[in-house]
Amino acid sequence: MGTRFDLLVRGGTVVSSAGTERADVGVSGGKVQAVGDLADAEAAQVLDADGLHVLPGVIDTQVHFREPGLTHKEDIEHGSLSAVMGGVTTYFEMPNTDPPTTTQDALADKLERANQTSWANYAFFIGASGSNVEGLAELEMLPGTPGVKIFAGSSTGTLLVEDEELLRQVLLNGKRPCPVHSEDEARLRARKQLLADEPHVREHAFVRDAEAARKSTERMVRLCRETGRPVHILHVSTLDELPILREAKQSGLPITCEATPQHLTFTDKEYEALGTLVQMNPPIRSEEHGLAIWDALEKGLFDVFGSDHAPHTLEEKSQPYPKSPSGMPGVQTMLPVLLDFCSRERLTLGQVVAMTSERPAELYGVRGKGRIAVGFDADFAIVDLSATLHVTNDWIKSKSGWSPFSGRALKGSPVHTVVQGHLAVKDGQPSAPHKGRIVGFDWK
Repeated sequence: MGTRFDLLVRGGTVVSSAGTERADVGVSGGKVQAVGDLADAEAAQVLDADGLHVLPGVIDTQVHFREPGLTHKEDIEHGSLSAVMGGVTTYFEMPNTDPPTTTQDALADKLERANQTSWANYAFFIGASGSNVEGLAELEMLPGTPGVKIFAGSSTGTLLVEDEELLRQVLLNGKRPCPVHSEDEARLRARKQLLADEPHVREHAFVRDAEAARKSTERMVRLCRETGRPVHILHVSTLDELPILREAKQSGLPITCEATPQHLTFTDKEYEALGTLVQMNPPIRSEEHGLAIWDALEKGLFDVFGSDHAPHTLEEKSQPYPKSPSGMPGVQTMLPVLLDFCSRERLTLGQVVAMTSERPAELYGVRGKGRIAVGFDADFAIVDLSATLHVTNDWIKSKSGWSPFSGRALKGSPVHTVVQGHLAVKDGQPSAPHKGRIVGFDWK
């Protein structure tokens, strides 16, 4: 009799950034125990992965699940179900809830909520503010947080750190990588005065223009150089930021950056067809910016993909601009969109795994995740690269119930999602609920 496992994933093609291999994966106690030819092995549950690719579970380092305070549009249960349906097994949630996550008690509240309802593994960012700056070094080391998030430009919620001296103090109070929503608030305020009396949403990219992003990112790079604090620029949206980021990296600064599927897919032409559904911060911009981001991606500038899942109800989105809120759902569609890019040879599967699993784990010091290897957590996204996924609003499990990708046919589809050795999604349907666990971090 061979080795007996809790779960045996048999006959799939296991993927890493280094390549692929046809292998079985044996799981017990929520961890990978063996990878290879396990023909003689037995298991309580056997999953046939013949013809499928077994990816490390996606780590989405930027989601907004709106709980507490904004749960009419999203909550941890629905957001995390949406995540696992899209092959995301771990998420880092942003602090701009109500109340914002700026204290130990607010973090503890979110962790308890997730412990009760989360389908995926979870961690919650602390939000930087003028009220907690002196305690950030202590707050960022609490269990269950990947660190401190800075809103240098205003977006959904009340968190904002726009003053340069306050930004400097935030960076000096801590050492973990600091993700930043990078737009210059003073310029945003000035530009809002230029809106037409009855503006169309196409003006969103005019108000929050490329210069607002460039000025802020230039400042964050300068403060990174001054303080030595690792800075992670979220959802890069402009060609203007790219040379700044490239030069910073080449000079050895601890600067990293994120690309989103939205900024790689949509252009400002979508404002005519989809209106406020593609309104987000920073904005969807002209094709010129999108092509430059693609070029930088192909040249290796970006470290991670993030969904910036930021849902609002269709009723809220139907308000006339600028009353309409910015943000769109994305956690369920991120991996399918990236797989579709692979089918069109714009990305490789190795790039996708590197930027959705391996690099996020490395960047934030995530313990036991990001790879399919002995001793690592059994978090897998098992996908069919030959299947066509027809995205519909009915398929979306987010409480908001819609997607800007609705109506698109994507080549490549998640089939099974394994979280901590449990089948959260089987054959494209929710299976074992609420198996997510708090994420551990190796950060001294």
